[in-house]
Amino acid sequence: MKSAYLRSASLPHLCTTALRIAILISATLLLAACENDMARINDLNKTVQMVEEAKEVTTLFSQSGNLKAILKAPLMLRYLGDSTVIEFPKKMHVDFYDSLGRVESYLDARYARYIENRSKVLLRDSVQVINVNGDTLRTSEMWWDQNAAIFYTDSTVRITQRDKRIRGGRGMVAKQDLTDVLIKYPTGTVLVGTDVLPE
Repeated sequence: MKSAYLRSASLPHLCTTALRIAILISATLLLAACENDMARINDLNKTVQMVEEAKEVTTLFSQSGNLKAILKAPLMLRYLGDSTVIEFPKKMHVDFYDSLGRVESYLDARYARYIENRSKVLLRDSVQVINVNGDTLRTSEMWWDQNAAIFYTDSTVRITQRDKRIRGGRGMVAKQDLTDVLIKYPTGTVLVGTDVLPE
């Protein structure tokens, strides 16, 4: 009789112990399942940016039916998002036209980034503009404002004019055809050539 009593007395104790172990295992599994891996969270929060790619691009810009510019580039990447950005990572060449359809200047840069909603282009790396008179503007970085038809920069610029005059300085605003150029902080003008140097 004594052994039956021990069995019945230890049965509730065993059930309680088993219940406690089950709760402990469940709690451990629940806590382990709630652990956050920051890398996984960051991956879930990333927005996928769509990129369109085009090769050997030729784009015509017009205003009121008149051709204003022709852009050529070997590679164009268009990033779609809140503000569309178009990148020309390899090179960009632009021919600018006057109101009569004649070329008035040329632009070359090794890198360009067009911000569509602002109609502005950031030009970098060996930026050069040459007008029909042979005047040449060189800088490492500048902006092209399409709406205002101007170039501007805070970087160092050098302008070599057809009459062999070289102007330079820091900061500049210029018309696309280089007929009106303002250097904000000029460093001087130098005349070059055999006809201006003493013999």
